Amino acid sequence: MATVDDDLEAALTALGPRLRRLRRHRGLTLAELAAETGISESTLSRLESGGRRPNLELLLPLARAHGMPLEELIGAPQTGDPRVHLRPIQRDGMTYIRLTHKAGGTQAYKLIIPGATGPTAPDPQRHEGYEWLYVLSGRLRLVLGDQDLILAPGEVAEFDTHVPHWMGNAGATPVELLILFGPQGERAHVRARPRPNGG
Repeated sequence: MATVDDDLEAALTALGPRLRRLRRHRGLTLAELAAETGISESTLSRLESGGRRPNLELLLPLARAHGMPLEELIGAPQTGDPRVHLRPIQRDGMTYIRLTHKAGGTQAYKLIIPGATGPTAPDPQRHEGYEWLYVLSGRLRLVLGDQDLILAPGEVAEFDTHVPHWMGNAGATPVELLILFGPQGERAHVRARPRPNGG
């Protein structure tokens, strides 16, 4: 039977690769994460390789930078409580609610963009990955490469995030959308119509 010490050792052993996956998933270099957290590149590198044991002084800024609770960052075992404790993250005036709880692979978010109070100048960005989004309510403005689109509730878009892109609110009421974000090469597969024979 596994002891508490065994569980702790297993969590610490898995933490380095988990931290590396999280950083790479966000498309960050060690230097960029160091600037975001105030932790030196060499310390981050040793944490990821398992050469440095983590402590709260290192883990708290990493959890904050990755926008996740500390227990999720370290991969703490589930307590058996079936309730999902959503923790909204505020960034650039928008609210992100993470709907998936495992590091790596495709991630799901709910995004709420407040109503526009005036003209907003798009600032398109590009990064690794592939994104799929579904508008729940409101009107979403999506700038994608040289396209400037307005998406209404029920509309879907998917795109390679290497293409410069930007999202904003096209109306005065908040826009809510679901986002699936996957590493490069992972695309959402949507069935447009039922297969023959009801399959």
